[in-house]
Amino acid sequence: MLASLLLSSFLLTTSPADTISDYYTVETIPTPPGLVAETGGLSFLPDGRMAACFHRGEVMLYNPKTKSWKLFAEGLHDPLGVVAISNRKLLVIQRPELTRITDVNGDGVADTYETVTDQYGMSGNYHEFAFGPVRDAKGNLYISLNTASSGAGIRDEVRGTYDSLGRQGRMYSCVPYRGWIMQITPDGKVRPYASGFRSPNGMGFDAQGRLFVTDNQGDWLGTSKLYHVEEGKFYGHPASLVWRPGFPDIDPLTLPVRSLDSMRTVESIAFPHELMAHSPTQVVLDNTNGKFGPFAGQLFVGEMDFAHLLRVLPDEVDGQIQGACIPFFSKGGANGTAMRIGNNRLAFSPDGSLYLGQTDHGWLGERGIQRISYKPGKIPLDIMAMKLTPSGFDLTFTQPVDEVTARDLANYHFRRYYYEYHQAYGSPQMDVQTVPVTSVQLSANRKTVSLTLPTLTENRIYELTLSNLSTNNGYKKLMNPLICYTLNRLAN
Repeated sequence: MLASLLLSSFLLTTSPADTISDYYTVETIPTPPGLVAETGGLSFLPDGRMAACFHRGEVMLYNPKTKSWKLFAEGLHDPLGVVAISNRKLLVIQRPELTRITDVNGDGVADTYETVTDQYGMSGNYHEFAFGPVRDAKGNLYISLNTASSGAGIRDEVRGTYDSLGRQGRMYSCVPYRGWIMQITPDGKVRPYASGFRSPNGMGFDAQGRLFVTDNQGDWLGTSKLYHVEEGKFYGHPASLVWRPGFPDIDPLTLPVRSLDSMRTVESIAFPHELMAHSPTQVVLDNTNGKFGPFAGQLFVGEMDFAHLLRVLPDEVDGQIQGACIPFFSKGGANGTAMRIGNNRLAFSPDGSLYLGQTDHGWLGERGIQRISYKPGKIPLDIMAMKLTPSGFDLTFTQPVDEVTARDLANYHFRRYYYEYHQAYGSPQMDVQTVPVTSVQLSANRKTVSLTLPTLTENRIYELTLSNLSTNNGYKKLMNPLICYTLNRLAN
């Protein structure tokens, strides 16, 4: 026994940490000369080609087999999302409308540009982006509409009804339906779906078909967030309330914060600022059936300002979605990979690799497209799930963990805190507390660690840093030692 403990200690102190390059390759896709590759959208056609749209109005098709590009459409206004309907038909969201673009004669170039909907307002403010679309299993489309910024004004002529009550604040909604998620039904009806968003740059569905939307830190958002979005609900940013049916004819900012707080649906998962994200982007489901590693069925989220992606680990408690976020490998990107920053759009290809569309567009970021591919048969030691229990948390790993290190209380370090809901821009961590782990239990297969904490508090983020965990005798060290769980409701 003593010899085993000494060997375990020796390996843990001498074996090098794994890097992303041990399990994945990162390839930069050359883009055509002269193209300003500020990527706004990615989508794969049924035949395996990739459609990509770019900020200055081009929509191009890329053939991974021949590594060749072809211009499909041009002249669009700030396109920030694309969905392939068929090998000849794309849906593209541009600033003024959702557009159907079709190659009628089959020569690989679009012939018709048709308006699907332009039933939302535009004031001419530079920050009125439009994102999407995403499509659910019933054929409904969803787009998200950014609020305007007080950093610039509006035009003399606007599209849609102007409401001066929506003009106040740092980010505002003076035309409909800024700060909303909109639904377009298969028969073409446009319905305001959910409100309360600031900069909802990412949408996507999980394996159960639930809609998730990211929003960026700023006024009324103490940190960036991921929302499970349901029809009719309000998600916290007040500007869009002026377009909510039945809302009083008042400036929403005159309502007490307590009243607004009671109206809102809180985030499913908070992304602690700088620890996890600055500006989260696209939400995509790993539907590759293992072609992208051990994370099939999980959600990935892009990030503009860090050279990493996030994985989302949902946990349903009392009928509501909450859960954890964890970096997809390490923050910073220098840990053995050439992954760049500015990862604005994500799309899984038919071969199971993940394409990243990057942009800067005046903010942090880079330009271009990269591809991440999994090295089959190589499985990192990482956290697969974090579930709330009545007394603490269960952590499940991709591989069995070393018993000695897993049972050591000193290897688990919890902090808990929250971000304030208020009008100010962002928030510091509030009520920061260190929370000890009082006991550890290990499952028979050594894949699940059950942690007991002395107390659990609702409406707190539980930030966990793990140290020294490894597979048996230190053969592989834990890839990501940081994970953050958003605890909205306690488990019974």
